[in-house]
Amino acid sequence: MTLSRTSAAACAVCLLAIVARPSVTRAETQATAQNFTSPVVVTTGESTIKTAPDQAWVTVSVDTRDTRGPEARRLGAVAMTSVLAALAGAGLPADAIQTVGFSLRPEYDYANGRQRMKGFVVSNQIQARVDDIGRVADVLDAVGGLSLPTSSMSSIGSVRFDLKDRVGVERRALRQAVEDATARATVMALGAGREVGMVLRIEEAGADAGVMKFEQPMMMSRAGDAQVSTPIAPSDIEIRATVRVTMAIK
Repeated sequence: MTLSRTSAAACAVCLLAIVARPSVTRAETQATAQNFTSPVVVTTGESTIKTAPDQAWVTVSVDTRDTRGPEARRLGAVAMTSVLAALAGAGLPADAIQTVGFSLRPEYDYANGRQRMKGFVVSNQIQARVDDIGRVADVLDAVGGLSLPTSSMSSIGSVRFDLKDRVGVERRALRQAVEDATARATVMALGAGREVGMVLRIEEAGADAGVMKFEQPMMMSRAGDAQVSTPIAPSDIEIRATVRVTMAIK
């Protein structure tokens, strides 16, 4: 009889613990409100800023092949020098171009289950910053207008559009999101016959980078392909911000 009473008491404690435990599926705003002893209102504010990109990043790669490693490296250096000269001719300063990758590796052929060394491949990749969106087509055409040796092939791996003052736009979006959250809190408090007091907590709930990137590789080594200017028409970049604000109500 004593054992059954003890078991019943233990089960009652377990049941009480399960009932008292907050559900993991409750909204985060409700959990935030439970951290304060005085009445609070918790709201979420959002902001989206659309703006035209004013900067672009172009990735250019040059692959060079030869049966000898040193010669592949030399020919690759000659080809990349031509690419750099073309970018300079398109108006890009030296500090707008940086190397982002370089490799020299063997290349093999496979036939009848056997591996045979074919030669060497040198890959040289650079990234060019274009601070004038109107010159992106000029940069693409400059690379496409090159006539490289048959051992080398240039390609544009991606074109990425961005904002020079990204940090400033992100902070403006955050400020607007906080204003939206506080305005919502004011309306909710008025609906309950209360007034909002001081801000107790502000949390950044999420942000959207809003970077436009085109990653379709474009082979650009034949001079005849660059007779027509490459059309470029980027759309607006969206910067989104979401915040959660907790305010006292009175």
